[in-house]
Amino acid sequence: MLSTHVLDLARGVPAPGISVALHRLFGEHRMHVASAVTDADGRAGMPEPLEAGTYELVFTAGPYVRARGDVPFYDEIPVRFSVDATAERYHVPLLLSPFGYTTYRGS
Repeated sequence: MLSTHVLDLARGVPAPGISVALHRLFGEHRMHVASAVTDADGRAGMPEPLEAGTYELVFTAGPYVRARGDVPFYDEIPVRFSVDATAERYHVPLLLSPFGYTTYRGS
């Protein structure tokens, strides 16, 4: 299972309404696995089990940032990570501001 939580660091609140796409990478090719939109708490889950491999979450942050009156520096934010199939759950938070972001493996 994969989950994410997007927080708006500029305002100190969750970031609802952000589209998130999950892709599995095969060398130069990528395969769409799932899509979600963050809820009122800024959370989105993709309950499908993940096989070992390399994945990419793509957060479409531009519309969210623009809707709050800011000009986004990053319209889309790709986050690549590896799954080793020994963990059953992966949590990838995104801390977002109009001009930057940070991410890490959560628990």
